[in-house]
Amino acid sequence: MNPDRDSIFKEETTILEHLHLDGDQHILKLNSPDIASTALPGSFVHVECGPQFTLRRPISIMRADKNSGTIELLYKRLGRGTTALSEREVGEPLSLLGPIGRPFIPHPERKRPLLIGGGVGMPPMVFIAESLRSDSSYQPFAILGSEVPFPFPVTPSQMVIPGMPDGVIGSMPLLEDWGIPNRLASLQGYPGTHDGYVTDLARHWLDALTVEERSQVELFSCGPHPMLEAVATLAREYDLPCQVSLEEFMACGVGGCAGCVVQIETPQGPAMKRVCVDGPVFEATAVFGA
Repeated sequence: MNPDRDSIFKEETTILEHLHLDGDQHILKLNSPDIASTALPGSFVHVECGPQFTLRRPISIMRADKNSGTIELLYKRLGRGTTALSEREVGEPLSLLGPIGRPFIPHPERKRPLLIGGGVGMPPMVFIAESLRSDSSYQPFAILGSEVPFPFPVTPSQMVIPGMPDGVIGSMPLLEDWGIPNRLASLQGYPGTHDGYVTDLARHWLDALTVEERSQVELFSCGPHPMLEAVATLAREYDLPCQVSLEEFMACGVGGCAGCVVQIETPQGPAMKRVCVDGPVFEATAVFGA
């Protein structure tokens, strides 16, 4: 039995807020004190979308407030399960399993975390950004990408970030309020965003750093598999450590069914690892090669 399961709670929560945003995106705020007190950046919850569904759905945690005992989840309506979830109303109960998974682990000698999130891979980047606020020695920079409207108002940033192309001033208000520099990328031509890939924007930033500054960078990323592969290639190009959070379909979500296994390179050779409990966070080199 995996020892990590001892820290997984089954919690009957209450929906406190349910925001419905453009692009079939939704944000749930839940009363969930047990999960809020133990969740770490990269953790996810397995959500019971409705009584008609046997299987739960995995959703990354975007925020966890230990003081208020609340968590926030951003998800996109894709299939029958998330469609049913999107119809749940404030005040209704919601069953969760969590927090699940191995989290992101920043290395203290790498004081310039580069956070890259795409689509519904943005929430873990928000979570890790908030966790880094408590240590002023870190200087994170976040790049978020989306091909549907961003789930927040894109606002002009007041922060000057070296290396950014002209006109790329769009930011996430929450990160801006926290004092965390961030920029946005999209191929959809949204005002203020970079017309290209998140990795293109990351390359602009990395090239503007000194050699010493670049030696303090570590990459953290979550998003679609092709984006993660591109981020891993970027990290390899600049010889930087990189952690990625994988997105896979899951059944049990707690390591019992082995339905979410992927091949990972280990010191002993290739091995099949479960994304739910052996991940979802892995070293990029283990997933995509050195």
